[in-house]
Amino acid sequence: MTNNELTPAWTGGVIASDVNCVLAPNPSPWTLEGTNTYVIGEVGGRQVIVDPGPADREHLQRVSQLAQGPIAAIVLTHAHIDHSEGAPDLSELVGAPVISSREISGLDLGSVELLMHRTPGHSSDSVCITVTSPSGRYLLSGDTILGRGTTLVAHPDGVLSEYFDSLRQLRDHCNDQGITMLLPGHGPISESPVGLIDFYEKHRLERLDQIRAALKEGNTTIESITSLVYANVDPQVRIAAEVTVAAQLHYLEKEALG
Repeated sequence: MTNNELTPAWTGGVIASDVNCVLAPNPSPWTLEGTNTYVIGEVGGRQVIVDPGPADREHLQRVSQLAQGPIAAIVLTHAHIDHSEGAPDLSELVGAPVISSREISGLDLGSVELLMHRTPGHSSDSVCITVTSPSGRYLLSGDTILGRGTTLVAHPDGVLSEYFDSLRQLRDHCNDQGITMLLPGHGPISESPVGLIDFYEKHRLERLDQIRAALKEGNTTIESITSLVYANVDPQVRIAAEVTVAAQLHYLEKEALG
């Protein structure tokens, strides 16, 4: 299911003078090397933390120590536990509120500006965040786009038609605004945001063709279709493949109804 299997293991680190990534210690087939927690803000200025990750005390302390100024707020790209569990503990540790995505644009981070994009599909509450700073323009993509492999569309909360709309919205935004780097919720950063988005859309369309072929061969259950279309999937994440198949079947049912 991966598009870049030979990419070296991701370890996080300094991305720019005002963008840092702390890799959470929660690696798994679901989270790749772990959750990417981002600390964003100019040196000495107000900082924002995106996706605190798990409620791991040492990880949260590393995040707080990496901040190069006072922490103004904590933000989530979506509520899945591998991104959000540590938010209450981090809020208490650094004395900063966990704010809603709607409040992002109101943050005063000096020369750094944030813009929220509602991007449902992976989940109904997924958002992406554009960071515009002196060092560049970045897109924090949460689980909408990963740095390695592909993401699941978590049916019924995730909807494939909305996911396609979100990908196309993000591609237009990256082209129009000159986004130079994509910072995913898991896996390595990408310096080819539009190319990666194109891959994601192409991959989903190919999967739909495979689902159509499976249906024509008489496979009518989620289990049988998953076994055929996702034959090589890691057994630990088979449920992710099954809910994605469910989302694809829902999409095809709506397509058939016109």
